[in-house]
Parts: sequence; C-alpha cells; structure tokens
Amino acid sequence: MRSLKMPPVLLAEEIRKVERTSRENLMERAGRSAASLVLEQIPGGRILVLAGPGNNGGDAFVAARHLKSMGCQIDLVFASDPSRLPAGAKGAHLAWIESGGTCLASIPQEKFDAVIDGLFGIGLKRAIEEPYAGLIANVNALSLPVYSLDVPSGICSDTGSIRGIAVRASHTITFIAFKPGLLTSDGIDCCGILHLEDLGLTSMAEEFSQGCLITPEIVTQSFPLRPRNSHKGCFGSVAVLGGEMPGAAILAARAALKLGAGKVYLCSAGFDYVQPEIMARDAFEILSEGNATLVLGPGLGKSEEARGLVEVALRSTSSLVVDADALNLIADAPVLQELLCSRHAPSILTPHPLEAARLCACSTQEIQKDRVASAKLISERFGCPVVLKGAGSVCAAPGGAFAINVSGNPGLAAAGMGDVLSGMIGAHLAQGLDAERALLCAVHLHGEAADSLAERGIGPVGLVASEIIDEARLQLNGRLANPRRFRLPARI
Repeated sequence: MRSLKMPPVLLAEEIRKVERTSRENLMERAGRSAASLVLEQIPGGRILVLAGPGNNGGDAFVAARHLKSMGCQIDLVFASDPSRLPAGAKGAHLAWIESGGTCLASIPQEKFDAVIDGLFGIGLKRAIEEPYAGLIANVNALSLPVYSLDVPSGICSDTGSIRGIAVRASHTITFIAFKPGLLTSDGIDCCGILHLEDLGLTSMAEEFSQGCLITPEIVTQSFPLRPRNSHKGCFGSVAVLGGEMPGAAILAARAALKLGAGKVYLCSAGFDYVQPEIMARDAFEILSEGNATLVLGPGLGKSEEARGLVEVALRSTSSLVVDADALNLIADAPVLQELLCSRHAPSILTPHPLEAARLCACSTQEIQKDRVASAKLISERFGCPVVLKGAGSVCAAPGGAFAINVSGNPGLAAAGMGDVLSGMIGAHLAQGLDAERALLCAVHLHGEAADSLAERGIGPVGLVASEIIDEARLQLNGRLANPRRFRLPARI
C-alpha cells in the first residue's frame, strides 16, 4: 500500500515527527490558513472562538488574530491559565493580546454567525472535563456553522472515538495530513465537511506515514484497458464456495461476473436462474482442478461439511477471498488458523467487526475502539491483507501499512452487501490484480456505487445489495473509459 500514490493518513505520533522535523512556524501558518477558509464562507460578521489549553488553542489564537485584522468581530473564550500554555501557544496568545484582543471566561449571550473550535487537537488523551465539556455542549446547542481546527474537540485523532463529549462540526480544517479519526468510527459523523491544509508538508507526511486515503485514482492505476483481441480465458475464473444459504453465494457470484471475471462458478445449494451465465459446479471438483480464484464463505454455514470445505480450500494453491462463515469457522479452529497462516497463495480476509472480534478472541467493542489497530493486528496475525468493514472501512497489509476508504453511506448497512464485496474482490484477483490492489479497488468501487445510487434517490434508505452490482460495473467502466471524470467526494 505504501507504493501506491494516495494521500497520506497520519497517526498522532507521525504528525509529531513531521512537526519536529519542519523548521516552519506551523502554528502561524495553520491559523492563517484556517482564518482564510472561514472568511471565504463567513465574510465579516461576529465569530465565537474557543481556545483550549494546548497547541490547538494556539492555532485558535492565530486564526482569531487574522480574522480580527480582516474586519471580523471576535469573541474569544479562553478558560485556562496563559502561563501554562506550551511555548508556541503562549506566543500566539501574547500576539492576540498585543493585537487588541481580549479573552473571555465563558460564552457571552450574543448572536454569532459562526464558531471556531480550537479547544483540543491531536494531543487529547482522556475524557473531556469541565469547564470544556460545558463549552462543547453549549456550542453543539447553538445551531451555528462550527469550524473545528485539526480535529473536532473530543475526537481521538487516531481512532475516531469520542472522549466523553465531542464537538459536532460543520467543517473540520485539518493540518499537514488526514488523520484516521476523521475518516472512521464516530469521527465521520463529527467532522462535517473535511478540508486539508497540508502547510506545504505533503512530501514529509508521505515519508513518515504508514497509512493512506483510498482515492478513485486507484482504479485507473490498476485496470489496464482490455485489448480487443481478448477471450474469456484472459480474465480468469471465480468459484464461489457457499453452502446452505444460496442467496448469499448467488450475490457474490453475480458480483464476480459483472465486475469482469471471465468465468464464474457457483458451488452452493441452489442455482441462479436469473443469471444463467453463472455455472453450477461441485465445490470439491473445482478445488481439485485448482484453476479458479476462490470466494469462500458466503452462505456457507458452519456444518462439518462446511468446515471440511474450508480446510481443503486453505490447503489449495488458489487465490482466496475469505468471508462470512468461513471466517467464523477459522476463528473456532486453531488448525484452520495455522493453515491460513501458512498459505503462500494470495489470501484476503473481509471481516465485519463481530467476525473480527471472533478472529481476535475479544469483544466487538475492543475491535471498534481502535479500528486501524484492529485491522493491522488481524493482518499481521494471519499474514495477509484484511478489510475491517464498517464506517470508514480499514484495509491493512502485513508490515503495518493501512488504507481507509471514505466512499459509501449508511445504505451499505444491509444484508448481502458483504457478499457482493467478496465477489468483487474475487473478480479483481481473477483478472490479475495483486491482493492489495484487488482489495482497495473493490472496497472503493463498492462504496462509490452506493454513493452514486444515493445521489439518484436509490438509497441510502432501502438500498439493497443486488443494486450495488450493476452500479459498480457502471462506475468501473465509466472510469476506464474516461479516467478524469471522477473526483474525490465533496466532503473530502
């Protein structure tokens, strides 16, 4: 994942390394850039600024000073001792006072046009206490545009978890690079529209980062145009190994077919009468031939026969996507775990949080508490790429690299969506993409299809998995026909 050219995503520790390495006055640049963005959207007017006891407060002092010089009326609340500020923030506070600014102890009863939240940034380690909890509650009740600096106060920048209470921002102006906590978990719902001010440090951020943001360009970088002199054998075969619930396996098989696999086999109870191009085969015959990419798990069940099928598949030399009940069977059997760890052929795991918890022998809450760390742990444990599905799906690869996907919407929280995704990944593997690219492309296209449908009123409420398949095919073909047609979602 590190070799792919995508925007860096930095943990707090990595941001600190960039800050220590840079010789620039980053606080001044951050505050000035934030002031410029706020002024573009709120020209003039009265602005409430909340400054905290750390460097995030320093950014707020700088932004307030520049907005004041641009003609805005500023009411700045600072509920701490200026002598205890870090050196950079102390200088920003002094510059604010020397510019004629004043500090208030509480929010005045005035009518404001916007709020700037500079209470807490990436350094927040514990639950927010008074008086800051009360300030945040008051801001959330104001029904005003709120601009958070770097991260919404109360959000852990590494995990997206809420430290007691968090600002519900309309916009978040984040500095240097994206942070995981803005892209996954509760951070997604708190950051509003996300703006990146890299402060000219993108190259340095790329040097220090293990993570990246999945962008639409991954698709055009990964799929070459098909030669006209092609045949079905050029694009590989996918076999979906299901079991007692054929609907899930059928969804995965249709997704594999329509996302470009040359041949698709359905090895499950039932037959797809709607899509006769999908061929019914016996699972063990397919496994003995060894010519197909395997999608293992959709609708499989947890019978002894299913367990035996998982064991044979893990012993095979075929590329493998492991989903649903196959993950649960592996979680319950150390022998299957050892087989997975010892595989040399490409393998990809696609757990949702509960399946991830079973693989890690922990609770779902522990998995969700730090989704990036959880995905990395599973990837290291089993030695293969993983996607931890959910809001801001996290893809991780052995060695610590990770990528976060921001396409998608709540419409994906429905039955069968994971089956479709596993079939898409299988199709990409069958067409020759390496495991990491196959995973990133499928995860992004899956979410992008949901976004495109929602824009046309087909979801998010009532969106169904089968609708994703045709839309993902449309998005893939549209991108390959016109690579410049697509851009990042507006909220990024």
